[in-house]
Amino acid sequence: MAEVTDEYDVVVLGAGAVGENVADRASRTGLSVAVVEPALVGGECSYWACMPSKALLRPGDVLAAARAVPGAAAAVTGRIDPAAVLVRRDEVAAHWDDTGQVAWLEGAGLTLLRGRARFTAPRALVVEGVDGTVRTVTARRAVVVATGSVPVVPGTFADVRPWTSREATSTHRVPPRLAVVGGGVVATELATAFADLGSEVTVLVRGGRLLAAAEPFAGEAVARALTDRGVRVLLGTSVTSAVRDGDEVRLVVERRSTAGRHGDETERLTVDEVLVATGRRPATDDLGLETLGLRPGDALEVDDRLQVTGVDGGWLFAAGDVTGRTATTHQGKYDARVVGDVIAARFDPRPAAEGQPGRGGRGLSRQAEAQAAPWSRYRATADVAAVPQVVFTRPQVAWVGRTHDQAQRDGLEVEVLAYELGGLGGASVTAEGYEGRVQLVVDVARDVVLGATFVGPDVADMLHAATVAVVGEVPLSRLWHAVPSYPTLSEVWLRLLEAAGR
Repeated sequence: MAEVTDEYDVVVLGAGAVGENVADRASRTGLSVAVVEPALVGGECSYWACMPSKALLRPGDVLAAARAVPGAAAAVTGRIDPAAVLVRRDEVAAHWDDTGQVAWLEGAGLTLLRGRARFTAPRALVVEGVDGTVRTVTARRAVVVATGSVPVVPGTFADVRPWTSREATSTHRVPPRLAVVGGGVVATELATAFADLGSEVTVLVRGGRLLAAAEPFAGEAVARALTDRGVRVLLGTSVTSAVRDGDEVRLVVERRSTAGRHGDETERLTVDEVLVATGRRPATDDLGLETLGLRPGDALEVDDRLQVTGVDGGWLFAAGDVTGRTATTHQGKYDARVVGDVIAARFDPRPAAEGQPGRGGRGLSRQAEAQAAPWSRYRATADVAAVPQVVFTRPQVAWVGRTHDQAQRDGLEVEVLAYELGGLGGASVTAEGYEGRVQLVVDVARDVVLGATFVGPDVADMLHAATVAVVGEVPLSRLWHAVPSYPTLSEVWLRLLEAAGR
């Protein structure tokens, strides 16, 4: 095998959406940056998560929207064409070809190293290329770990070749019968998508509701909608046995006793595929972290600069799923912008301007990075209590900031404001029988919005206004002067303020 020795200012492990953004931002003051990726540039989001899953979900959304409007509904005479949906999904996922992503990366002046990296010492790695090349790579300034996460598959399913989100979003076959194990974002979205495509879907949830991280009414709305479309949603379950028998998977499912019944109930369920969506864990197993005094398999604990704690020298950073702080592409890219700017400023290779300690990115100095306060571009402050999340089920669910329970656990006195979207003029224009709900969690002492949850068709596009309110800590008295356009769903902000007596 050929051996090569390379040296760069910054080395980024992982070329997904997070790693790409880190590398781009870190290079903006002239630092040389290499990105190490063993698979496809663009990562999970582009090929097995955000993009293909939304391509699977979109046809059902469009069809439901048309059927909800008299006049348009009469034009809908057929059903979803699964084959055509999968063809379009392939196009959205670029046919799992990263040529375009590689062109962007290299066009930005970044170096791509195809292979797997392992630490051998601080700022030193060995990269085993897919072509057999072994590179010794040294980072003069910083290394950023952006390797993402991998699905957690319980041992019960070890021998049945279950689907994870990867297999589900890239399949070219719609299974007649599908069991979905889990009740979170991946489980509910893919249950929705495959029900639209014609699968007989059963959702097996360990807990007592769907979308446990959201307000309870959100998960209840999604469960009702799935049930109305013929999906079985079984709460309080555990799969005690899973056996693959030819083209079928046989499951033994135990359900906790419900009111009026005694003892657990056991059900035998036969399906064509089982999708395990029970969570993900940081992809840190095979990075050689033990050489740095860190434990493989664990999340990398970071501060708000995204600098890994427990490693001296200020050279090791991490961003995205691998930190355990965030589990969405958009929040991971936010973290990537922060850490990229920190590195660009801290290690700015350009000479300091006369009378200045250093120019840093966009005229900001190294000193500015070192002294940056929360909510500056050098601190990932939003990770604490301003994280937005969208679930593209039908109805959609979108929330940002604290839920009611989280605010109470934080010891805050809160007021809850809620409004049914169906009462708005914009709702009657949007769809016949529009149903949805918005809820705000308000800090009584400061009179600012701590969190917001939206449930209903197309509410994802309403979330950013709430995100701005949460991040900006805008007083409700000032929000009264943010006049919503009529007739739109955003009029709900006025109704909520009226309910609060503002």
